[in-house]
Amino acid sequence: MKTKDLRDLSDDELIDHIRTQRRDAFGLRFQHATGELENTAGLSHSKRDLARALTIARERGIDTHTLRHG
Repeated sequence: MKTKDLRDLSDDELIDHIRTQRRDAFGLRFQHATGELENTAGLSHSKRDLARALTIARERGIDTHTLRHG
């Protein structure tokens, strides 16, 4: 997702996007570790997208540490 699109999301939508991206990134890392991942570029794209979303959340003052378990 592009930065502009992320900035247009509401806080709740951004939080939901971060949770989804964390779940997806975990799945990709697990597939990579077990040798099942064929498209390794997807791993870096996923990590970059998560980093963009986390940066915008921090700019808005959203506590992203509570999103891991909630």
